[in-house]
Amino acid sequence: FLGLNQGSDIDLINGILKSMFEQNLADEVFLNDHTTGADALKQHLANLAWEDIESSTGIVRAKISECAALLGRAKNAVFVWSMGITQHSFGVDNVAAIVNLALAKGFVGREGCGLMPIRGHSGVQGGAEMGAYATAFPGGLPVQTENARALSKQWGFPVPDQPGFMTADMLDAAHDDKLDALFSIGGNFLEVMPDPKFVESALGKIPLRVHMDIVLTNQMFVDPAETVILLPATTRYEIPGGVTQTSTERRIMFSPEIPGRRIGEARPEWDVFLDLARRVKPEHAELLQFESTADIRGEIAHIVPAYDGIQHLSKKGDQFQYGGDHLCKDWNFETPDGKAHFTVIDPKHVEIPEGHFALSTRRGKQFNSMVHESKDSITGAQRNSVFMNPADAAQLGLKNGDSVTLSNDHGTYTGVVYHAPIAPRHLQLHWPEGNVLIDRSCRSPQSGVPDYNALVTLT
Repeated sequence: FLGLNQGSDIDLINGILKSMFEQNLADEVFLNDHTTGADALKQHLANLAWEDIESSTGIVRAKISECAALLGRAKNAVFVWSMGITQHSFGVDNVAAIVNLALAKGFVGREGCGLMPIRGHSGVQGGAEMGAYATAFPGGLPVQTENARALSKQWGFPVPDQPGFMTADMLDAAHDDKLDALFSIGGNFLEVMPDPKFVESALGKIPLRVHMDIVLTNQMFVDPAETVILLPATTRYEIPGGVTQTSTERRIMFSPEIPGRRIGEARPEWDVFLDLARRVKPEHAELLQFESTADIRGEIAHIVPAYDGIQHLSKKGDQFQYGGDHLCKDWNFETPDGKAHFTVIDPKHVEIPEGHFALSTRRGKQFNSMVHESKDSITGAQRNSVFMNPADAAQLGLKNGDSVTLSNDHGTYTGVVYHAPIAPRHLQLHWPEGNVLIDRSCRSPQSGVPDYNALVTLT
């Protein structure tokens, strides 16, 4: 276990790679035959000073080299990451650095190896691959003219060739009185997004808000500019014809309808969206028709070639894994030159000014923003715990349970000290409570994901 400083993931991975190349632990045959960019990366890493890597990560060179040796001797490795990697303004670079590390030994495309991001819940992977993003078409294709033209031809109506608003963009537009309507299915912007006061103000400026969910959430009760409508939704287990979900390992699984009591007015999301689309675009109404979820699965197989086979899923237990057992099997990469590409990534230093702490947000006993218990059975921490290095606490004369207030330009939070094995000059707060301290404007330029970290003072 390497307890690195907040935001130093790239520096740590660059250090591991630097040590691997210094110790001649990389798979040079794989690099020469199946990758490009290795020489440029090696030169970049050679120019990095070990003193800077140690200072940034808070980890000594010997420990980093030990980790490099473990990887260098390993025959197989799987690289797993979650939101602690992606929820930074440089989250995309963090992931690219992990890819570099996996490629150094050819830990892709073969048994017992791979790259595995952990998704937040079971609807995320499949939803993303169906184009349920403002910045991607079905199959993950970029939103651009050629792809829009192809979809327009397949569907018979014009498909926009410009990306739409991401969540943060929508809230910005709403706050500037540039959003006429919001139809929100599930989720809770008021809890999951940074700067809750700004979010509440933005939601309150939208003339028409429609919330469709299986539970009530506090964002539904924000006073509207004009109208707010609440609609009941069905769960996946109540949808006639069944639905599918896609796991992190690319397994598409059928989820059948389960008999039981039904909420009379609740409807499946797909049915509501189609009905809405036909009313908004009546001239295309005849083209916007599906009789069942089976019809939709047939359309998915037609539009997204990787999902061919989904049309045959119809009963409990039906499933298949798209792409086969391994992506990039036998080191055949779906790039123009058929090779994997290394990326040169500059270090990202998070400077902590004197008198400040680096704050990260963390999860407790919860599902997304829905908190299940006030005490985390794993850490023993309460929801208002401020995780703190014991040495930092001792230097400030603070004991477990002492009240402290964290502050910055975005807000304040009062909690209690909780000694924890984290890096010095670092703090952790539970999310979403810590969102009051997060800068809503600090986001990944590529993905639009907010950076759920901050600098704070403590009193």
